[in-house]
Amino acid sequence: MKLRVGVVGVGSGWDSRHRLALLSLSDRFEIRAVCCDVAQRAEQIAREFDAIVVDGYRSLSVREDIDAVLMLAPGWYGSLPILAACDAGKAIYCAAALDLDAERLQEVKNRIEESGVAFMAELPRRHAPATVRLKELIATQLGQPKMLFCHRRQPVIKQGRTDEQLKDGSRDFIELVDWCRYVVGRDPTSVFGVTHRDAESEESDYQMMSLDFSMPDSPGVGPLAHISCGEYMPATWQEAIGFRPPAALQVACQRGIAFIDLPATLIWFDEAGRHMESLESERPVGEQMLMRFHRATTSLVRKSSDLEDAYRAIQIVLSAHRSAESGVRVLIDD
Repeated sequence: MKLRVGVVGVGSGWDSRHRLALLSLSDRFEIRAVCCDVAQRAEQIAREFDAIVVDGYRSLSVREDIDAVLMLAPGWYGSLPILAACDAGKAIYCAAALDLDAERLQEVKNRIEESGVAFMAELPRRHAPATVRLKELIATQLGQPKMLFCHRRQPVIKQGRTDEQLKDGSRDFIELVDWCRYVVGRDPTSVFGVTHRDAESEESDYQMMSLDFSMPDSPGVGPLAHISCGEYMPATWQEAIGFRPPAALQVACQRGIAFIDLPATLIWFDEAGRHMESLESERPVGEQMLMRFHRATTSLVRKSSDLEDAYRAIQIVLSAHRSAESGVRVLIDD
């Protein structure tokens, strides 16, 4: 079954991920309408995909020739296109769920549950070929994770967020939290956070958290994840930014250790020595996520657990912020 879709917003991932995936999956998706705050960009996409340009996201959502809405950038409209799609009974693929604050995301969760539409939040690190292979190795060769180290080094501090979006450049932090939750396979029970602010601008330029995945009755004996996200290098320091970048994720397991460089490189060690796997032949992550959305939309079983995952990751990051302010570890409530 081919899904007739409308595109709302075009973000930084359009050229590198969404456009190529939609072209490759033309047997499953047909773009019928485009709504974008940059008219010239909307017209360009509409010409390429033989679609029409629509002035507003509400007009797009209520079209009878639209089965699903692809919200690919938050723009100035925040959660409004999601709510409009719910009112119209249209399935939603959302690349902006992690940009909403917890209160707004809770409203979106409630509306989606009431409407019964299929929903998928874009969580690319989960579906990267290297992550999928790592989960296989954890189940077969490496054993359960004991320690995770995850660092993201950004060249600039993001500006221009709307009131509905998280402050302090937290989107990358949230994605890393969700990634570690997915690799471990359960939620942490507590978090300790640290935030550093630039003395001149007073903007946050480095955030760190320690996630304890121990069971409540066995504190300190479960997996531990150290996550950090820094924006301390000026964008003009190109050579420094690319100097010795750390592995995107390092996982020490019961019977070995693995290093991931996204999207498709995995190096792991066990008693037999070093193993290097390049997974470039796998489907790109953009295609894998859209294929998953297609299955969720066309099946009879409604699935919106990705929204719960996004909501959970945001709650953990907010707990880390509270920990950073108070200087003490914060328990994560169910």
